[in-house]
Amino acid sequence: MVLTLEVPDEIARALAGAGHADPQRFALEAVAAEGYRENRLTQKQVGEILGLSRIETEDFLARHADPGDYEPGRLAREAESLRRCSESGDR
Repeated sequence: MVLTLEVPDEIARALAGAGHADPQRFALEAVAAEGYRENRLTQKQVGEILGLSRIETEDFLARHADPGDYEPGRLAREAESLRRCSESGDR
């Protein structure tokens, strides 16, 4: 799916900030991080959205999400996702 956001240039620059030259990437990272924080995305899904390796995804989430902020059941979902990956050979 392709999502398109229309934001005035000045606002896009303000949202992206000095550390992000690419406002589109900034928005994609924000969506991925928020999806993870809201328990809508797994770590694997965040990596897929952002095109990151497992280690890069862990680093991204360490910077953008509280790794200790797990609701009951989240660890079980993450473990199940990892189990399915290991069974399919997906790394």
